[in-house]
Amino acid sequence: MSFNIAVAGKGGTGKTSISGMLIRYLLEKKSGPVLAVDADANSNLPDVLGVDAEVTIGKLREGTKHAHAGGAAGTPQQETLEMQISQALIEAKGFDLLVMGRSEGPGCYCFPNHIIRRLMHKLSENYPYVVMDNEAGLEHLSRRTSEDTDLLLIISDSSVRGLKTAKTVKDLIAELELRVGRIGLIVNRLQGELAPESKAIIESMGIPLLGTIPSDDLIFKYDTEGKPLFQLPAESVALNAAFGIFESLNIP
Repeated sequence: MSFNIAVAGKGGTGKTSISGMLIRYLLEKKSGPVLAVDADANSNLPDVLGVDAEVTIGKLREGTKHAHAGGAAGTPQQETLEMQISQALIEAKGFDLLVMGRSEGPGCYCFPNHIIRRLMHKLSENYPYVVMDNEAGLEHLSRRTSEDTDLLLIISDSSVRGLKTAKTVKDLIAELELRVGRIGLIVNRLQGELAPESKAIIESMGIPLLGTIPSDDLIFKYDTEGKPLFQLPAESVALNAAFGIFESLNIP
């Protein structure tokens, strides 16, 4: 059985960076391998991890759809896509990466998300840990991409808007009756201490505050230079804070 971790939150809070730090933590402190899943149509996890993602589920979906539209004989579209999915599984040192990607044509992402859910059940059997970086916002929850999750990390900044989004995520999970084990909040990119207003909102949310991660000039430097955040040096204050939080979670 794999331990499934999902990362969610408002856009611009650094959830993909934290997903990368979490994958690094699992590789360094736990027994891998890790299946990393970029379930965001605006795929940034490959850049954070320092890998190329030329083939995505979105691109495979488009190719399969056009082939069937042209009258190609053979298996149904869903089966065809599942057979091709090994092309999109990127193998790296200690982890494999699956990228949903963006649909190349008009239409919703319901079909690729459905495929991800099916594949997660199959692929997760081969990995002790699965880390899914979800789409910013709330739509991925309604698509049930994060269903069957052992640990959901909600990422926010210290702003009132970010914290309200975090609470909405929690409420929607309960409304949809998603199968989520533990839920915790991480406040990222914090400058100084949490303001009293932010503390009051967090206390009223009913979500455990797992910890805070300070703003880090090294992350800004790496982003500016196009370096993978997966390679942040050990002296990174954000990396050290994140590792401290992950250690406190007692991940099996």
